[in-house]
Amino acid sequence: MAGVKHVVHQPAPGALGRRRRSRLALLSVLALLVLAAALASLAFGARQISLPDVWSAIFSPTGTGDDVVVRTLRVPRTILGIAVGAALGIAGALMQGHTRNPLADPGLLGVSAGAAFCVVLGVYAFGVTSLFGYVWLSLAGAFAAGVVVFMLGMISRDGPTPVTLALAGVSLTALLQAFSSALVLDDAATLDAYRFWSVGSLAGRDGDIAAQVAPFLAAGLLLALVNTAGLNLLALGEDVARGLGVSVTRVRWTGLTAVTLLTGAAVAACGPIGFVGLVVPHVCRIFTGSDHRWLVPASGLAGPVLLLGADVVGRVVVWPGELPVGIVLVLVGAPVFVALVRRRKLVSL
Repeated sequence: MAGVKHVVHQPAPGALGRRRRSRLALLSVLALLVLAAALASLAFGARQISLPDVWSAIFSPTGTGDDVVVRTLRVPRTILGIAVGAALGIAGALMQGHTRNPLADPGLLGVSAGAAFCVVLGVYAFGVTSLFGYVWLSLAGAFAAGVVVFMLGMISRDGPTPVTLALAGVSLTALLQAFSSALVLDDAATLDAYRFWSVGSLAGRDGDIAAQVAPFLAAGLLLALVNTAGLNLLALGEDVARGLGVSVTRVRWTGLTAVTLLTGAAVAACGPIGFVGLVVPHVCRIFTGSDHRWLVPASGLAGPVLLLGADVVGRVVVWPGELPVGIVLVLVGAPVFVALVRRRKLVSL
């Protein structure tokens, strides 16, 4: 109607400033929690070591038993836990953003199933039993599964949309899980070796394994950070994003390649670890909203807190033994996530 002005309500500058400060405060708190979880990971285990002794072992070792435990066992394990937790948290945030599904997790693309199948095949056909062999087998399987899902998604007339990618991922996961089950049931030795890897654990992983997967994690992290701005625009709708000059296909490929790199490297190093990529982004989104420029870094910090915390719990509850972190996350993560869902509505994407 002529003479009527349409007013677009913008957030007040003060409100934007408060929101930014609150998000920065959240990242600061998460960074402190990562530090606390790392210290707990270095101090607690079958052998309890005080924090002063941990400090001494790292910065001024004298060759004592505590020094050997901290430097050769717990430092590599803690570093790997931080890297894998960050990778799974970020991969979960990207996966939920690209599928626009707050219940999606990194395994939705079939990456975890592809990694597991290649490990089973390597054990069954070639007798691979070392963790180093598992790393490269699972990386190869993860990347192969990611490529297959991308290609299946592109068969659709509309290209790799969230729906086609999810359907392709679920179908490939079911197929690969069936193949894996057939192989492990056919050979007892394969079942024993696969059972050790598939439970998901940080135990027994040394610095060499972390070094092998580090390039893949770094590449995935870089792609994830590049992908955040485009993912925010995709949330407005693909037509709107195209109207703003965004290449939807490039954004999709960048994000899904990042998910494949991060998840593949994490699964390769520690085996399939659930709930981190599902729970962490969902919780962080409560505080950051759906802006991936803040959600991705927050998930990258919250992931190590959850993973290292679960790892420490697994060392303490059955002391002097140890419960693998994958089992702890299932026992603790499932009830917590159900409580979150029941307590409040899922944050829409």
